[in-house]
Amino acid sequence: MRYIDTHIHIDGEEFDADRSLVIQRAKEAGTVAMLAPAIDVATSHKVVALSHEYEGYIYPMAGLHPEEVKDDYIRQLGEIRAMLPGNFVGIGEVGLDYYWSREYEVQQLAAFETQVEWACELHMPLMIHCRKAQNEMVAILKKYKKSLCGGVFHCFTGNEKEAQQLLDFDGFVLGIGGVLTFKKSNLPDVVKNLPLERIVLETDAPYMAPVPMRGKRNESAFIKHVIDKMASCYGITPEEVAEVTTNNACRVFDIVV
Repeated sequence: MRYIDTHIHIDGEEFDADRSLVIQRAKEAGTVAMLAPAIDVATSHKVVALSHEYEGYIYPMAGLHPEEVKDDYIRQLGEIRAMLPGNFVGIGEVGLDYYWSREYEVQQLAAFETQVEWACELHMPLMIHCRKAQNEMVAILKKYKKSLCGGVFHCFTGNEKEAQQLLDFDGFVLGIGGVLTFKKSNLPDVVKNLPLERIVLETDAPYMAPVPMRGKRNESAFIKHVIDKMASCYGITPEEVAEVTTNNACRVFDIVV
């Protein structure tokens, strides 16, 4: 079984002690590629360095995460823009997050729209993070709908109506990870009514480990638990889930594995 982890923070300090072993376990489990989003200038440099070290396996993205949008966001955006397109396969992790605070709401909106504009200009896919801000996010994306080439709505956990609203954007897919396996998750009932051709697999490692690994540091090798759950949702084999979602990821990010 071969699959792609479309969202792993493999550059994170949580992996500094055993990154090579995590990657080895991922390969042994069937992970044929890791897509590594950045959250700011420093991590944009870090993921591209890892992509050189693990060429053809780690694919980097560059972007400014909404939680990293502070008073210096214009400077950071300038430095990130200077790096693009480079070796990056997408722009991310970008978006809006009003879960904890709306202190930087205006700046988040400006930073997100700027990066959406880059995606249109450079014809690059977006890796979008959104919490408590779907209406605001959709309003911005609608302005650029005809120019966007696609991307991923990362860590989707919404209902069927919210899913349909997002899938109305051509070329975009939903990123599904460990939440699908959680005991109280509504995702299994939502996912089974969505086209598998619009879904990709992700971990968001080191966060969001699936059942039965909850409470542990997440890693790409754990995706098999998400695949098994997804297969049961659709009534198909894990191998079919892996094949279709891998093809989806390759299509969105224009990579060959």
